[in-house]
Amino acid sequence: MKKGLPALVLGLFLASCSAPPPTPVDGGKLNVVATTSIVADVVSQVGGDFIDVQILLPEGTDPHSFDPTPQDIAKVADADIVFANGAGLEDFIEHLLDSADAEERIIEVSEGIELLEHSEEDGDHAEGEEHEEDEDHAHEMGDPHTWTDPNNVIIWVKNIETALAAADPANAGIYAENAAAYTSELKEVDAWIRAKIEQIPPEKRKIVTDHRLLGYYVDEYGLEMAGAIIPGYSSLSEPSAQELAAIEDIIDTLDVQAIFVGKTVNPNLAERIAEDTGVSLVYFYTGSLSSADGEAGSYLDYLRYNTNAFVNALK
Repeated sequence: MKKGLPALVLGLFLASCSAPPPTPVDGGKLNVVATTSIVADVVSQVGGDFIDVQILLPEGTDPHSFDPTPQDIAKVADADIVFANGAGLEDFIEHLLDSADAEERIIEVSEGIELLEHSEEDGDHAEGEEHEEDEDHAHEMGDPHTWTDPNNVIIWVKNIETALAAADPANAGIYAENAAAYTSELKEVDAWIRAKIEQIPPEKRKIVTDHRLLGYYVDEYGLEMAGAIIPGYSSLSEPSAQELAAIEDIIDTLDVQAIFVGKTVNPNLAERIAEDTGVSLVYFYTGSLSSADGEAGSYLDYLRYNTNAFVNALK
């Protein structure tokens, strides 16, 4: 949207969104749009067979860099509900909905989560530097990567259940049952993660990532965020030469075992730092699931895959 759309397409979209949201026919399914594959999977767990879910961001897309197409806009225009992570992650959808005067369709699943703020410690190796991140909505609001902790996603589930029940009261009981069952699974994977992290010696529980996206996970499970190649919440910012030198010093000084790089970002900087410092480069999933039949085809699989990647690299 920031790059603009042809006037005709934009005009048709605005006209369609100015009308009331469509209502499913009796016996029909709610037409739901989710911004990311992670949001879509959690929504599907609650909605079950009573909803049809379409995803805006293609598999493997970085949410920080996505621009919607006219086809994406059409999906939103036809949706009964649009579920987004919120917390400033999907800046594109915010602008789109504001322009269309269609805010009543959006449900931010992270609503009610206390966001982590950018701390002084996060910026120790970037003092005196200004970043594009300073202009970013996510930076202003706090850390938007709420899904990295399944305890936050329990709050997602409640928000999703409430929204689906309001849109489809006849099936509210089913949504409540599905939400309760999935919440139990989230609690089980939370306990599993805690047991796995215990396998890492305390002195080796130091994490360096490509950008700052594991804050909730690190805080919840007793790891330490030693630093990030990009000292901010967005993968789009570019670190200075001084910041790259500083993160290499941190890796050497703290005896960091590995650099963890998201599968949706350009790994060039991380590869250079790994070569300079002699540490391992480990890839993990960040803002997107894998294909449905892949190693992180669901949110629960995503958590298990990433946790195993951390434990295997650090222990």
